[in-house]
Amino acid sequence: MKFAIDKETLRRLATVLMAVASYSAGSVTTASAGQNPATQMATGVVYADANQNRVRDSDEKPLSDVRVSNGREVVVTDGEGRYSLPVDNDTIVFVIKPSGYRTVQDQNHLSRFYYIHKPEGSPKLDFPGVDPTGELPATIDFPLYPIDEPNAFDVIFFGDPQPRDQKEIDYIAHDVVEDLVGVKAAFGVTLGDILFDDLSLFDSFNRTLGKIGVPWYNVIGNHDINYASENDELSDETYERVYGPPYYSFDYDTVHFVVVDDIHWMREGEKKFYRSGLSEEQLTFIENDLKLVPQDRLVVAMMHIPLVKSTPWLEPRREKLLRLLESREHCISLAGHTHHHENVLMTETEGWKGSKPHHHIINVTVCGAWWSGKPDEHGIPHTMCADGTPNGYTVMHFDGIKYLLEYRAARRGPDEQLRITAPEVVPVADAASTEFRANIFNAIPGAVVEFRVGDSAWRTMTKTEHETDPIFQSLFDEEKTYLPEKPPWRPLAKPMVCPHLWKAALADTLPAGTHLIQVQATNPNGQVLKGERIIRVD
Repeated sequence: MKFAIDKETLRRLATVLMAVASYSAGSVTTASAGQNPATQMATGVVYADANQNRVRDSDEKPLSDVRVSNGREVVVTDGEGRYSLPVDNDTIVFVIKPSGYRTVQDQNHLSRFYYIHKPEGSPKLDFPGVDPTGELPATIDFPLYPIDEPNAFDVIFFGDPQPRDQKEIDYIAHDVVEDLVGVKAAFGVTLGDILFDDLSLFDSFNRTLGKIGVPWYNVIGNHDINYASENDELSDETYERVYGPPYYSFDYDTVHFVVVDDIHWMREGEKKFYRSGLSEEQLTFIENDLKLVPQDRLVVAMMHIPLVKSTPWLEPRREKLLRLLESREHCISLAGHTHHHENVLMTETEGWKGSKPHHHIINVTVCGAWWSGKPDEHGIPHTMCADGTPNGYTVMHFDGIKYLLEYRAARRGPDEQLRITAPEVVPVADAASTEFRANIFNAIPGAVVEFRVGDSAWRTMTKTEHETDPIFQSLFDEEKTYLPEKPPWRPLAKPMVCPHLWKAALADTLPAGTHLIQVQATNPNGQVLKGERIIRVD
């Protein structure tokens, strides 16, 4: 008896046999391959989608040397653009975007670079997860589209937009999004806490951010998980439905970006809560991913909870992440979560054992201090961060292994880089001894901060210790002292010690009149931040 088999069936059969053979031979780039038993092999092709129909046509070019992962192993496509990876019944297969290409984007400019394999779908939770995906497709193909990626480019970073409801999504629209429409940035990233617990708002939030018009990536935060889940493995189900894998990586020009999921959902008895932490599976992925990134590339790790705010009982996994990042010659990292802005240079004190300090950026938050404080004339709370930093976002300028972070205050110009707090009027007799403060929002440790009054010589300011920002402190005190027990807005957060506050005395015998204080901060990277304030002497 003869069986007629068409060419396409033969091709698919050959692909499966090749995948099984290559996996058995150990071509998967991980030391732990096979420790997580796989029920099936996913296979597919990465290709240049010339006609942009998202279907691989016979004349479209396959792309070799493109990395693909299942969240553990990382493989590289062969000369025919093919890959194979083991999968179980809860796997997301994703392409690691190579430089010079973009992935599929939806109408809100979210990158769709993955395929979710959950045959039975997500369990029933407070917010819906992934619908059943059914049987594993015969081929999971990833279309890519060539683009020009300049060596010098900008990236927008949002910390914690964190809207509770549609009203606060509207705050985001008017406070930051409108100013960014049409911005010339390569892409944007939200560093977690996209929402504030109500995961039904994902779609509305995405439609708002989509108006910026650039590709957007996301990091999962502790307020983006399903609190109804019983364990960490199921807490990401709604996030996965909306955004895909909670950790992944991609390239843009010569910079390699790694998204880290450091939210661990757990239960002790009847109590459920989150802690900072990483799964062993994710650490395996990061290790395998970085093995394939040349040492002359800059690696940018992006997470929600800062590396300097880890949980003691998860210290071994934090240590492993630090050891992996230390293996890189050029590496920085960004986080959100703490609702203040700070540049940290990690050394052995913070557990960093590299040959030079690690630059870790705790990014300013879009929501500031959770959309708190008195609303302005537009109805938007001033929501100043507890360190006195105005709410906003950052723009990182990349050029090869070089980078420069620029802070942007919401609805204010790019020159709003510091705030001088001084008396409105000073008696002539007290002028020389009168102190003032300068909050340098984006100061890096080691910054040199100087001031002058009028045309006098520049003098050095002294960094404060254990002081709060005077403006934020006064607003907080005003709420406590003069307002009713429940003001008609969300009360401010408790003031925190400001990590970037300087002080000085005027140190001059000033004549009566109007005088200009100028402050200039020079960061160790050469970045100069300036500000002015006028005072009167009577």
